[in-house]
Amino acid sequence: MQWPGRALTVSIVRLQHLGIQVPICEIDPWRMQYFASAACPADVFIPTEDCDGWLWNPEHRWVYDKLTVATSQKMAAAPHGVPPSNYPVFSKPIYNLKGMGVGSRVLTSPADYTEAYRPGHMWSTLLEGDHVSSDVAVVDGDPRWWRHARGIASGEGTFDYWEVHAEAVPAIEDWCGRWCREHLRGYTGMLNLETIGGRIIEAHLRFADQWPDLYGAGWVEALVGLYARKLWQFDDSARRTGYSVVLFVPHRAQYRHPPAELQQAVRRLPDVSSLQITFHEDLPPGRHAMPPGGFRVAIINCWTLAAGTAARDMLRTHFA
Repeated sequence: MQWPGRALTVSIVRLQHLGIQVPICEIDPWRMQYFASAACPADVFIPTEDCDGWLWNPEHRWVYDKLTVATSQKMAAAPHGVPPSNYPVFSKPIYNLKGMGVGSRVLTSPADYTEAYRPGHMWSTLLEGDHVSSDVAVVDGDPRWWRHARGIASGEGTFDYWEVHAEAVPAIEDWCGRWCREHLRGYTGMLNLETIGGRIIEAHLRFADQWPDLYGAGWVEALVGLYARKLWQFDDSARRTGYSVVLFVPHRAQYRHPPAELQQAVRRLPDVSSLQITFHEDLPPGRHAMPPGGFRVAIINCWTLAAGTAARDMLRTHFA
């Protein structure tokens, strides 16, 4: 089988489990654990990577243009080459389908701007407030389900952990809901919005595949239904707050995966939902998209922050 716009010879493989066709098109082997039991029609393709979201949604792929997203919200923004009239501002690539904050920085002065100048980059209003990642189930541009995760930053593009809230966030849902209905008519599927202070800084035609286990039983099946039947049906009455705790280590030469025994010990800890070892042993570190502040080696999804912190400490001894 060939995916739309993509040959099977690339590194992404379509998940199969016990002969069942699995719908989620996942490049990261550490996240296949979340989708191995879900079956769907063979002609359904659900992206988890921005490259697939861009390829398979030509009418709405413009959302990956961060300059357009900024100006659609009446934010001050321009490409490099048009200097800011006031500082500070935030500078980043206009397009970055690899994520991880690559090439992003705060500019505090004209000297900063001159030093940071890059073709294909932009600057925009420096926003303040919580950095939130929101997954949205959208039917014809209308949001039908929201889930919000607040990122606790630890510097230079890295995060200490994400808190996946059980509660609604009306400030985000009101502003972003109006934006979706105005700009995404005709789109049905998952949408991931990154916001700071309630304003959109990035939009992705996919969901955050870092923590689907924290969304609750039946969520992956509802995801398949959204793409297969253009309907959103999910009993979310049992939602609870969860945490996604991240382990970053210094950039350096090759790291090795923790031994299987250590990984199993982490997974057996009370209130730990899942463990991801988030790098390829057989690839040079430079082949991984990582922020300036560190190299991400593990993610622990859990139901209490204490459990995630304890698990991270166990893993840190291996990478130290």
